[in-house]
Amino acid sequence: MDLKQHIRHVPDFPKAGILFYDITTLLRDPAGFKTTIDRLSTPYVDQGIDVVVGIESRGFILGAAVAERIGAGFIPIRKPGKLPAKAIKETYDLEYGKDALEIHEDAVAKGQRILIVDDVLATGGTAAAAVQLVRKLGGELHGLTFLIELLFLNGRQKIQAENVYSVLKY
Repeated sequence: MDLKQHIRHVPDFPKAGILFYDITTLLRDPAGFKTTIDRLSTPYVDQGIDVVVGIESRGFILGAAVAERIGAGFIPIRKPGKLPAKAIKETYDLEYGKDALEIHEDAVAKGQRILIVDDVLATGGTAAAAVQLVRKLGGELHGLTFLIELLFLNGRQKIQAENVYSVLKY
């Protein structure tokens, strides 16, 4: 199945000059959703992954399905103020300004093998922040997997020391 044929392109969203890759059209198709999870999961089957970490918000959808498929637990990484228990924060740079992500401070046990999942690798700031959060908690990062990688934004440079897998590249 050609997954790219099921992804809607939305020009000028969320602002002028941005081409948004809308995966909701892919996820609504049962065969497309299954194929997506198959392709994200296959490299990690029988790799001893303890927990999948999904980045808000589409990383929740994909990450939870990957976790179930490979027999791992699931942990959400969220925007600040969204987690109910004590959390740690990692701030990262945006093109214009800063943003942050949080994870519960007891989410990852020292030495657990972790896979980070998200929908898109763009500039790499979000992914790099997620890596730092996992490492601060003592997790052993096995890799990061993305449905889409936007090569022209060079996001892989911010996580170049990591094992990175992308299903689709634009």
